[in-house]
Amino acid sequence: MSTIPLEEILDLLIQKRPPADDPTGQATHTALTTWLKIRNIADHQITTHTATLTPTANRAGTTPTRMLITLGCPPAAATRFAHNATHLDTLCSTTGHAADARLPAETVDAITRGITTIARRCPTPLSDTTRREYETDLLTQALSGATPAEIRTRAHTIATTLTDTTGAIPACDDKNLDTLSHTITDDRRIDLRANITQVVGEKLIAMIDERAIPRPEPDGSPDRRTADQRRVDALELLLDQAALGAATDTIGAPRTQISLLIPADGGDPATMPWTGAITHATARRLSCDGTITEIIIDGDTVPLQMGRERRLFPPHIRKAVTIRDHTCIACGAPPSHCQVHHIEHWTEHDGETSLDNGCLLCQRCHTRVHHHGWNITLGHDRHPWLIPPTDIDPHQRPLPAHNRRTMTLDALAA
Repeated sequence: MSTIPLEEILDLLIQKRPPADDPTGQATHTALTTWLKIRNIADHQITTHTATLTPTANRAGTTPTRMLITLGCPPAAATRFAHNATHLDTLCSTTGHAADARLPAETVDAITRGITTIARRCPTPLSDTTRREYETDLLTQALSGATPAEIRTRAHTIATTLTDTTGAIPACDDKNLDTLSHTITDDRRIDLRANITQVVGEKLIAMIDERAIPRPEPDGSPDRRTADQRRVDALELLLDQAALGAATDTIGAPRTQISLLIPADGGDPATMPWTGAITHATARRLSCDGTITEIIIDGDTVPLQMGRERRLFPPHIRKAVTIRDHTCIACGAPPSHCQVHHIEHWTEHDGETSLDNGCLLCQRCHTRVHHHGWNITLGHDRHPWLIPPTDIDPHQRPLPAHNRRTMTLDALAA
């Protein structure tokens, strides 16, 4: 069988046109299906050729992504092809289906990124067997018609379940990874950059979305603003509202309301509407100091039960906790930076919302308590004491709150 030069194939493809006489559209539909397969084959060939040229690009002091961009590939597509090229040998089933024209590059990218997300959440390196199991799960989703976004959501759910099983802190909850910066451009505009936790992102997206709804123009015509412009206007409105709120006593104000969707069968983790699955630890932390609505859903996401909003730790109790603790009991952060934590969790242990069951914790220390094995107990002096995990203190000797850090529980008892 002679090999047809790619240039001749390209010339033939360029000359193709949709069927001229096709009243039912059937011939056009069949041709379109073939074109999509050709597109998938082209995606896979670009990926394999990129993998082959990667060593050459590295020796030339460039990257596969920059090489593709130089050749005229759009930056987003170049990043996708370069990423897929690194997984050709590790995800053999996905590679095989891509080579058979069954998967486009976007779907392959969703699978490879999904496996990467799962691997990051796993406390130990994925074995070949385990990697194949997760790959088969995501590949089955893809071949069943799932979109790349749905595949990524499935991978996130698997990764969240892994985190709950191992007790590790996932990247989406790790406050140490948070960044927020701004740059003033030459035009005196502000370029904002942020990388924040899932919960903070959920709050931001929900509040921006609520305030970015299109509104009619004064003459009744549709809103002329683009979606981006509406979101910027919503951000400015939020800043104005925050400035007004800062002028009043907000010590008792609840946190941003969040909806928690809880599967009735308990098989999958709870999710938030905007950002997806969350760990059990995150769900517990949210319920400590927020206004939340718990919604029990069935397998088709139909609500079966709506929990009422719970505004936890009303103003008078929050003020009493602040008077007693002064600051975050772990690090000394000011009370304006703190949440009120239930010592005995209110949903799992029927913990009361009372002075004796609350303490001040800043966001980072709150995460440590829920993810890193720290515990809190109320002493007979009616003050909170911190119990460190065994890897910090094998004897787990109680530590006093920050404002009483020179005390010891034994000395107090004596």
